[in-house]
Parts: sequence; C-alpha cells; structure tokens
Amino acid sequence: MRDRFTTTMKEAMKAGDKRRLATVRMIQAALKDKDIEARGAGKTVSDDDILALLQKMVKSRQESADIYAKAGRPELETQEREEIAIINEFLPRQMSDEEIAAAIDAAVAETGASAMKDMGKVVAALKAKYTGQMDFAKASGLVKARLG
Repeated sequence: MRDRFTTTMKEAMKAGDKRRLATVRMIQAALKDKDIEARGAGKTVSDDDILALLQKMVKSRQESADIYAKAGRPELETQEREEIAIINEFLPRQMSDEEIAAAIDAAVAETGASAMKDMGKVVAALKAKYTGQMDFAKASGLVKARLG
C-alpha cells in the first residue's frame, strides 16, 4: 500500500494535480504518525491498520463536509468530498447492505452469539475478516439489532 501512495504522489506531481498531491501527502503524514505511535509500542503498522486509518480519514471528512454544507460553505464541502473520493481510491470496494447482512449472519453463526453480551465477539470477528470493506459503525448497529 505504501508503494501505491508513493506512486500516486509522483503521478499527481507530474500531472500538476494539486488536490490529489495534497491529499496523498496528508495520508502519508497520518501514516508516518501511526508508524511513530506503533514504534513506541514496539509494533509495526500492517495493511489492515492502514485501511482502518483511511476509513477513519474518510469518516472525518464526511462529517466535515456535512458541517460545511449546513454552514453554507459549498467550496469547503466540495474540497472535503474531493478528498474523500481520492482516499476511497485506496480502499477496497465497500460491501453492500446485503453483503454486510450476510457477513453478520455468518459471524453470528461462527461465534455462536445469541445475546447482546456476545456483540463484542461478533464485531471482532467482522473486523478480523472485513477491515477496510465495511463501515463498522453501521455494522455494529445491525449486529445490535440482530442480537437484540
């Protein structure tokens, strides 16, 4: 994944695409921060960690875009939405609602979950298999509804 960031950054520089260049640099800066944090804990940053970081960045930008839209700042909203599109290029295809429901059913069966107290096991199983492909905030709500 790191190579993709570097390649995309070089391509953006050559093409003069300032938005893409700034966004990829922002991703690399966040990744460098994550590396430093992990090094302090004696760990390394895996591709799953990078995917989780990218998802967090997308979510943050979606919230900002919504705030800008409510505040009547369309130029800032557009900027956030462009950054979301660029970040999404590095994420795997997101699962549809039907695929998420099927994955939840499989995780519930796999973990033997039957009550709300088992929600953590189900979400952990989903995160282990579907990092970067699923919105876990939405999935948690669906797991809660399924077990509740």
